[in-house]
Amino acid sequence: MKKIILTGIALVSTCFMVSAQTVMLDYYFNHEVHKNKAGQEERFHYMWEDHASSGFSILGDVFKNQGAKLTSLDSAPTAANLKDANIYIIVDPDTKKESPNPNYIEEKDINEIEKWVKAGGVLVMFANDSANVELPHFNHLAAKFGMHFNDDLQNHVIDDKHFQDGALITAGNPIFPTAQKIFMKDVCSIGLEGPARSALKNGNGATIIAIAKYGKGTVFAVGDPWLYNEYTNGRLPAEYENRKAADDVAKWLIKQIPAK
Repeated sequence: MKKIILTGIALVSTCFMVSAQTVMLDYYFNHEVHKNKAGQEERFHYMWEDHASSGFSILGDVFKNQGAKLTSLDSAPTAANLKDANIYIIVDPDTKKESPNPNYIEEKDINEIEKWVKAGGVLVMFANDSANVELPHFNHLAAKFGMHFNDDLQNHVIDDKHFQDGALITAGNPIFPTAQKIFMKDVCSIGLEGPARSALKNGNGATIIAIAKYGKGTVFAVGDPWLYNEYTNGRLPAEYENRKAADDVAKWLIKQIPAK
């Protein structure tokens, strides 16, 4: 009887811990706008609320299915506005091509994020190929954790007839217990030093996903914003299991949150 009661308590505690997690998505360093059908300017691209191919609504649902709460950050990161976040995702910081006045990641931002990670935060950095992301300032942040997004183009895919050029095998990878093969196109590779290590390489031996333990926290970096709706909404051939990969990554990230 005693053993059954203790097991029940453990299960309740685990469920409570998961339901308490907050996943924050940056809306400051990536702040793209376009005109809608009514001719009005509106935010879009890599947002929880964006249900088009350009959004992260599916990934948001994945996190919510894991019991997490979603939030976003429209201002520069500080100790005050990061303190309630367990996972902080920065995606594809703007270039001047994407925004006339981009918010670059400055030293003060880096210091705040570094302290937050060291205290137990889980930082997710989604880059892109160098033509579509502001890498110099993003790399100042990445360098704190032994990472460098390279100015190169990996997994180049010409069109939908060449899906195989973006294939990555994830079978046997501990981050991906259910996804066996995924698709990621036109990405940058990641250089490693110090605490950083490779978590997934492509067929050329280039690191596409890197992780680092830093203090009590964790950093998860990818050379592409690959889990947005366009690549998780079922458009890909069935052999590419990006939707399963989204579940796998969300679960892995939540597991990295230190117990309190």
